[in-house]
Amino acid sequence: MAAKADRPLDIVVYGATGYTGRLVAEYLAHHHRGSGLKWAMAGRSLEKLAEVRDLIGAPAETPLIVANADDPASMKTLAESTRVVITTVGPYQLYGEPLVKACVVAGTDYADLCGEPAWMRQMIDKYHDAAKASGARISFSSGFDSIPFDLGVLMLQKEAVARHGNPAPRVKGRVRAMQGTFSGGTAASLTETMKAVAKDPGLIAVLQSPFGLTPGFEGPSQPMGLVPEYDESVGKWAAPFIMATINTKNVHRTNFLLGHPYGADLRYDEMMLTSAGEIGEKAAKAVTEMLKNPFGAKPPKPGEGPSKEERENGFYDVLFIGEWPDGKALRYGVKGRYDPGYGSTSRMIAETGIALLDCEAPGGVATPGALLGEALVERLRDHAEISFASED
Repeated sequence: MAAKADRPLDIVVYGATGYTGRLVAEYLAHHHRGSGLKWAMAGRSLEKLAEVRDLIGAPAETPLIVANADDPASMKTLAESTRVVITTVGPYQLYGEPLVKACVVAGTDYADLCGEPAWMRQMIDKYHDAAKASGARISFSSGFDSIPFDLGVLMLQKEAVARHGNPAPRVKGRVRAMQGTFSGGTAASLTETMKAVAKDPGLIAVLQSPFGLTPGFEGPSQPMGLVPEYDESVGKWAAPFIMATINTKNVHRTNFLLGHPYGADLRYDEMMLTSAGEIGEKAAKAVTEMLKNPFGAKPPKPGEGPSKEERENGFYDVLFIGEWPDGKALRYGVKGRYDPGYGSTSRMIAETGIALLDCEAPGGVATPGALLGEALVERLRDHAEISFASED
């Protein structure tokens, strides 16, 4: 097995024929054309890979790699050929472990879009120590769940220490605006999580606890954000946010892995803002009802997603509020262009993969915030049209 620095490829996009994988490959083909980045496309069908390569306008010489999660030998060959693997092949609880294992053994860095906390905890328990030993950096949740939230809290706390000398013990993540759609992959992941819980009820504790991804550490009682409430700090009603379940866990894992720079007493939640008055209250309650069946009567099928126009018209705007017991407060905003789950996510995971090439963090099953921190913030500012800025 070649040393990582001597491998022929920098990045392989596994799942390049799928909906999101194609967006990642298209982004690398155009945004980083001429950069010297050595990247390849991987998937189950050579014919489909060639078709997508031509469809997205990637160079004709772009390497194509046949690999399948059902074939351990192909996973091993894939992991040993490159320094970083970006994978969009989910649900990860069905297809993810063979590639995680291969990357851990090969010492290869890895980034995915996983928002499946029960599976993530299983991988942490199974592979974290081995990844530390091999130097493999395994970066889960490298898209809209949970980069804007993970890095938003990290940057707010940096500002908090700079201004006030200590981190904010209470942080609120408040989605001010968001326009985007679900894809079939998101729906399939939720379905498989429910099946996994039915088979192993012990996973319920991981799903319910904000500290489900911090084995051995249980912080203070957390605000759960499960019912509509009037948030006086912004003067608006707030509704539950569908992605809070995974984002809050990743924020606490980043804090845990970095040695609790946000404090071991951090209390953090996420909600979606509506408006003030009775209209805002009704809207918050309507959102709460909608979240009981977020995909409607006909959930999208895997491989489906928003149109190009929908992706380009999408956006998101997240406010983070740090609060101290003495009344001090601090505000920090993260805003992104493009549909959050796909247009922006494809850019986020691509830039995570590129940032991993220069990463000097130790190996382990981690988060983008713990592994890359401000280096990734700068890449996202420079390349992905995501802004990070104090609002005070």
